[in-house]
Amino acid sequence: MTYRRRMLVLAICCMSLLIVSLDTTVLNVALPTMRREFDASVSGLQWTIDAYTLVLASLLMLSGSTADRFGRRRIFRLGLVLFTLGSLLCSLAPGLGWLVAFRMIQAVGGSMLNPVAMSIIANVFTEPRERARAIGVWGGVAGISMAAGPLAGGLLVDTLGWRSIFWLNLPLGVAALVLTMLFVPESKAPKARRFDPVGQLLVIVLLGSLTFGIIEAPTAGWTSPLILGCLLLAVISLAVLLRYEPRRQDPLIDLRFFHSAPFTGATVIAVSAFAALGGFLFLNTLYLQDVRGLSALQAGLYMLPMAGMTLVAAPLSGRIVGSRGPRLPLLLGGIAMLASGVLAAGFGAERSDPLLFTAYVLFGIGFGMVNAPVTNTAVSGMPRDQAGVAAGITSTSRQIGTSLGVAVIGSVIAAAGHAQAAGDPAWWIIAGCGAAVLVVGRLTTGAWAARTAERAAARIAGAQPVRS
Repeated sequence: MTYRRRMLVLAICCMSLLIVSLDTTVLNVALPTMRREFDASVSGLQWTIDAYTLVLASLLMLSGSTADRFGRRRIFRLGLVLFTLGSLLCSLAPGLGWLVAFRMIQAVGGSMLNPVAMSIIANVFTEPRERARAIGVWGGVAGISMAAGPLAGGLLVDTLGWRSIFWLNLPLGVAALVLTMLFVPESKAPKARRFDPVGQLLVIVLLGSLTFGIIEAPTAGWTSPLILGCLLLAVISLAVLLRYEPRRQDPLIDLRFFHSAPFTGATVIAVSAFAALGGFLFLNTLYLQDVRGLSALQAGLYMLPMAGMTLVAAPLSGRIVGSRGPRLPLLLGGIAMLASGVLAAGFGAERSDPLLFTAYVLFGIGFGMVNAPVTNTAVSGMPRDQAGVAAGITSTSRQIGTSLGVAVIGSVIAAAGHAQAAGDPAWWIIAGCGAAVLVVGRLTTGAWAARTAERAAARIAGAQPVRS
């Protein structure tokens, strides 16, 4: 393929990433408006976000391996169709329950986009340095789309209403579908993977029961039989999954990936960073609109410092990863996110606009720095025919993080009664996520970690170590 054709394929993949990532964050600003229209509780608002991210997290690995088996372009096209259809249904939802159900349809399509697009990129950009730059662009777009969500959502909600958030996906989805049919080449893995229905069911039960327990605990009580049963079910599902998957020839989750310290680190960092983002957006949306009385657009503008710094930091991080590797942006990202949480919780930033904006700036820098090195670390060094599985695990980690962030911080808000009372505990949770990024990033990016990645790749490929 020519350089221009490869760049066009990258642009098409980034277009799909844009709409899926925007839908993870853009709806946050509309939550207070939807609560008034549907008379929803805090847990209802949490499910509006987490129904989408949970389905994504549950199906991403299946979609990645299915695309490797049946054709990446074919599954990518199907995902665009389902996502666009789900967006149309969401815009017509007559109630909160219908909206949650339609969000799940949307997420089924979305699960076929991001990991498959990453697999397409990894197979189109075969030269390691060029692939690292392409993944850096991809990570930059992910960071930009996640950060731009609050501002775009606020503008749409205040001008056209919250339903217009879903209208935005329709022309983008149709355009991406047409361009995919014209320019994206078909590719498959040389060795087809078998389906793993038991593993898939265990993942769904694990994520669903854990998230349900966290979200509903403030209402039902942490010691209620329902919540304890959900948490016990999550633990049992995890234990069975860890014992069952290594016994399969083609597991849904290939645990051999986690023998690579960089891959394991990227997974933990993705969960931590996106938990911080999901909690940050949920907390500050409710705080700015319900406590300070701002409109949706004003709330989006208040978070513009975060979005603006992510716009700057995300592409910069991609360039640093391409030239110097993932360690520096991970360390900078962890330090900035940790400082953001400590400033807001420890120094009363919510009582001072300059301090609050400083916390937003630091968070934007931190989150913008993290995404590109996570993506690059997950795919680089692994066999190319397993790119869909590797990308699927990492994308799943992002969605799990977002779900947990919304569930945990939303539960803190529900237990406290309102966003202002929950501010300090929620910000300390965000600071803890930043600390995890810093520590894990430092431990899993050195020479020892690189050797574990080579050994893991050799074990997976059944050949010599694959170097990135």
